[in-house]
Amino acid sequence: MGNQTTFIEKVTASYNPKGAFIFLGAGLLNGEILAQAKVNLPLKMMNRHGLIAGATGTGKTRTLQLIAEQLSDAGVPVFLLDVKGDLSGLHQPGESNPALVERGNALQWPFEPSGFPVELFSLSGKIGNPMRLTVEDFGPVMLGRILDLNDTQTGVLAAVFKYAEDNQLPLVDFADLKKLLGYLTDGPGAEEIKDTYGRISGSTSGTILRKLVALEQQDVSDIFGEKEFEIDDLFGRVDGKGVISLLNISDIQDQPILFSTFLLSLLSQLFKNLPEVGDLDKPKLVFFFEEAHLLFKDAPKAFLTQVEQIVRLIRSKGVGVFFCTQSPTDIPESVLGQLGNRVQHALRAFTPNDAEALRKTVKTYPRSDFYEIDQVLTTLGIGQALITVLNDKGIPTEVVATHLIPPRAVMGPLDEQTYDQLVGASPMYDKYHQTVDRRSASEILEEKLQAHVAAEARTAEAKEEAKSRSRKSTRQTPLEAAQKAATTTLAREATKLLARIANGLVTAMFRRKR
Repeated sequence: MGNQTTFIEKVTASYNPKGAFIFLGAGLLNGEILAQAKVNLPLKMMNRHGLIAGATGTGKTRTLQLIAEQLSDAGVPVFLLDVKGDLSGLHQPGESNPALVERGNALQWPFEPSGFPVELFSLSGKIGNPMRLTVEDFGPVMLGRILDLNDTQTGVLAAVFKYAEDNQLPLVDFADLKKLLGYLTDGPGAEEIKDTYGRISGSTSGTILRKLVALEQQDVSDIFGEKEFEIDDLFGRVDGKGVISLLNISDIQDQPILFSTFLLSLLSQLFKNLPEVGDLDKPKLVFFFEEAHLLFKDAPKAFLTQVEQIVRLIRSKGVGVFFCTQSPTDIPESVLGQLGNRVQHALRAFTPNDAEALRKTVKTYPRSDFYEIDQVLTTLGIGQALITVLNDKGIPTEVVATHLIPPRAVMGPLDEQTYDQLVGASPMYDKYHQTVDRRSASEILEEKLQAHVAAEARTAEAKEEAKSRSRKSTRQTPLEAAQKAATTTLAREATKLLARIANGLVTAMFRRKR
């Protein structure tokens, strides 16, 4: 009993912040739910980022959902990646049943069904309102990542982007990038860039072009273009509740590098465009990064550096980022060290690799007086998790095995008819379904090429005209030839006459002397 009392006191002291918070559940000790040991996550610490981890089927998605629901209630907008298309049910209140009522009562958190304002987006535009970015905003490092370019090829891409920036050539879609590559490799721009940006070899340019075409053939290049998604649309509120924006990628699940990199690019846009706000009482936005391991797997160093920088600095913009994955070892240490809030669902140790991952995971948690963490992690049930967060002073709290409260909205997808109605009724439908084709790099370069061809034609014409004049100046008409011949004959006859006269004079002078 003394151990239980001490446990409740420590958890209560650690998990009861002074300001607003999200209630996650109650403490578990020796299999018993201790409702007095409430586990809370301070809203003001949500921009210190977090991790939701655990094996498949242990409840990660539902934990993500219950946090999103309470953030919405607190007026905080949320962005979620909907990998399987089963989070749209957040829009509708869930249905009560005896199990949910019993669970809520045990946790002293009565189950009250509720729906939340939801916006549905899609990269393809087929299962939600389109969410697009321009090629230039995506940037060379991230584009190189989805094209699977090596360091040299990514460096060339960076030079192309720099040339576009320096010469006011907007790169909106793949057509712009392909046109610019051709212009700088085989066109007039090849000589122009050789001293400032370096030459682009035909083989490197060809590789990049082939990979761009391959991505186009996979019918996903439409995510690059306009009208570009405006990040301000992630900050909506309805009746005081924060809007939950869902990016449904269930139709492109086979393109993990594409959608994970797109999410990072979206974070990058938030970082570049939002003002510095420091620490707030609650975040401006919380961004949940599902399937986070896909972002980091086999990623080049330059890409990882960019991820680390964004995660480290974006909290000052009032944005919190939660990574959701199977194991903490999926996240690089440089990023993991910045995730102060941890919700760890069960891990399984069926293989030597699993056992090694478990051992590394245990080391990422504070020492506990009440739990053998390695044993707890392998025995947690569905809807239970080992949790530590930052308290309102930024100090890691006591590690607690927690029985989580259930989500209040539908835990599954909307029916097809309701889903389509929600998409069509959104103000985002009229805003983003119509594409925009403004004057960009492709049109500007086409004009330059036409001007170049016209200039070359004029130069060639001028040269031919000069040659023609030169030939005309040396060619004689028949009259000119006759006059010249006559003049030559007269000159020859005059010369002969003068010679005869001179000879006659000499002969005459000689005779006189004799």
